[in-house]
Amino acid sequence: MNISIRPEQPADIDEIYELNKLVFGQDNEAKLVDHVRQGSNFIPQLSLVAFSDDELIGYILFSQITISNGDYRHLSLGLTSMVVHSDYQKRGIGAKLITYGLQKAADLGFTDVFVFGHEYYFPKFGFLPANRWNIKPPFEAPAEVFMALELIPNALSNVSGIVEYPIEFSVM
Repeated sequence: MNISIRPEQPADIDEIYELNKLVFGQDNEAKLVDHVRQGSNFIPQLSLVAFSDDELIGYILFSQITISNGDYRHLSLGLTSMVVHSDYQKRGIGAKLITYGLQKAADLGFTDVFVFGHEYYFPKFGFLPANRWNIKPPFEAPAEVFMALELIPNALSNVSGIVEYPIEFSVM
């Protein structure tokens, strides 16, 4: 299977919406992606689609978040959304999207990434519980599902606090 990954284009937006709606069985994730896309924390180069031939089969979105501790603020990335068409799951498409996206994020100068995700899946890419850096989510969540990855060694060594998600995350 030939997979290509590239930044989303305007012509992909409706297909991304429909893919999210199809896989998740509702449109909350699709609406979140649309809200983030229209906000100031959207990074077009990190809104990525995966194609097999001419079929959109996967999507991943990273967006800017902030870690705050008093007056200190650290700009970071959140892995906001990831979806793979049901017919293509368990074939490494998600792994390719994550790996490509993390490399692109590093190329753009980002130093770290946070994710709420499966405790056994994301550690395969180097994600560790964020509480090891004393970084917490803005609401109660099991420590093992809120994770961070340093794209540059020791990027989080002097960072602690609470992650702040943009307003787009609360408008559903």
